[in-house]
Amino acid sequence: MGRRLLVGFAVVPALFCAAAATAGTSKPAQSWAAPQIKLVTAAGLFDASTVASFRPDDVLTAQALEDLSFELKQRLAELEPPTEPLIPTDPTTTTSTTETTTVGATTTAPPVTTTPIVTIPDAPKQVANPTKPVTMTQLDQRLVQTLGLGKAATEFTHGAKYAGLKAPARFGSEVVARLLGLRLNHPASQDSLELLPNSPATRAEAAYSTAQILDFQGWEVPAVQQLADTFALPSDFTDWQKQILTIAFARVGMPYIWGGTSDGPETEFGVSSRGGYDCSGFVWRVYKLQSYPNEGDLASVLKGRTTYQLSSEVPKSNRIAPRIQSRNWSAIGLSRPSLARSSCKTPSSIRPPSPASFSTTISPGTMRRSTNVMMATPSSVGIINKMRFTM
Repeated sequence: MGRRLLVGFAVVPALFCAAAATAGTSKPAQSWAAPQIKLVTAAGLFDASTVASFRPDDVLTAQALEDLSFELKQRLAELEPPTEPLIPTDPTTTTSTTETTTVGATTTAPPVTTTPIVTIPDAPKQVANPTKPVTMTQLDQRLVQTLGLGKAATEFTHGAKYAGLKAPARFGSEVVARLLGLRLNHPASQDSLELLPNSPATRAEAAYSTAQILDFQGWEVPAVQQLADTFALPSDFTDWQKQILTIAFARVGMPYIWGGTSDGPETEFGVSSRGGYDCSGFVWRVYKLQSYPNEGDLASVLKGRTTYQLSSEVPKSNRIAPRIQSRNWSAIGLSRPSLARSSCKTPSSIRPPSPASFSTTISPGTMRRSTNVMMATPSSVGIINKMRFTM
């Protein structure tokens, strides 16, 4: 009896050790960006030879980003750009002068003869602090510059400023990044993965963006440049319209969070996130939660929290800038501009699948939240940051 009991006790630790050994050899959870990581490692990027050695959750460092930029420039130099215009000329837009005419107003815009230029260095730039983490904003900015679209980013920013709007420094590069489809909006159940503009970028996010670039067919960059060259907003916004749009534009690059209404940490439907908004939540943030000088009863105009409720609360005559061409607004993720309309559409990707679909309205067909990327502000306010928005 005593011997059998001793044997029994001896079996317990043996089984425990076996279970621990099994657990120790189990495969780690697969990264959400596994397909993209496989692609970039096969291309010899990110100083990783296999998916297993990639370290997707590590922060992207400044030197790693510079090395990536160098490698991408080498590869992009091999692509032959298309020779024909990719975007039809808008009959209401004057392209031979520095003035672009939109319905209801005229604003000054740059000429439309820009050709993206990529300067290819002989070696990667060596940064002063190579291990310094890179933010999501810096990642987007560097990739946009790598593609030769720095001027396009500037044009988008200037377009907002010409109209009397205040836009954050990242505005132009975020618009370009979303138009190119460089960012992914994670499914609602994975909103904890969403990063803010100032959040340290992960290697997984960088791999996703890089994979999109490696998949370019050659027409994407000049097409976005054409949009930037012809981008213009009305010059006659009222002071109130400027205040509202400035608050909205300030949130360019914020993530789409299901049920979100906050600039900071929040938990919606049991999922914690760093902050962000869904379509109706963005309207709520801009109109309901934001305080404006002498706003009167502005905050009380909206009562319903859902898109359906919001969509019928503001008369069309009171919506912001209903006259503006959708062509100009769609370039920066604005829906047919009405900061009070809630359509809550979020495209599967801002970058269309072919040149033919890259129309002046930038309207990808499939609308599926799980693969979106928010650009500036949700579509419910007409600002569709989920450029992770566009319509």
